[in-house]
Amino acid sequence: MNKNPIVDAYLKEKAHPLNEEIQRVREIILSAEEGLEETIKWNSPTFLYKGNMASYFINAKKHVSLMFHKGALIEDSSGLLEGEGKEARTVKLHSLEEIEERKADLQRIVRTWVKMRDAN
Repeated sequence: MNKNPIVDAYLKEKAHPLNEEIQRVREIILSAEEGLEETIKWNSPTFLYKGNMASYFINAKKHVSLMFHKGALIEDSSGLLEGEGKEARTVKLHSLEEIEERKADLQRIVRTWVKMRDAN
């Protein structure tokens, strides 16, 4: 798992009320595939793989919210990706229990992104 100390420091300073949930989602994403990275972009933790993959909407306080920047390109039969915009899709997870229940779906979305990027 490729945790970035800059993201560690950002999240510690932010002291988000859902820090435990944010950290768990972070672990799930970073462990899904080799080569995933994270940084701070747009004042938010952002996951990268051959470009921007997803960023937290860190101002959400009642759920963990991730925006997959090109999520419309990702096939997702689980329904975890929400939205109908031209490009972006969001994931909203409300509790540690829901995060664990949707872990496989989230990892499948990340792996699909990696395969798409590797195919280009």
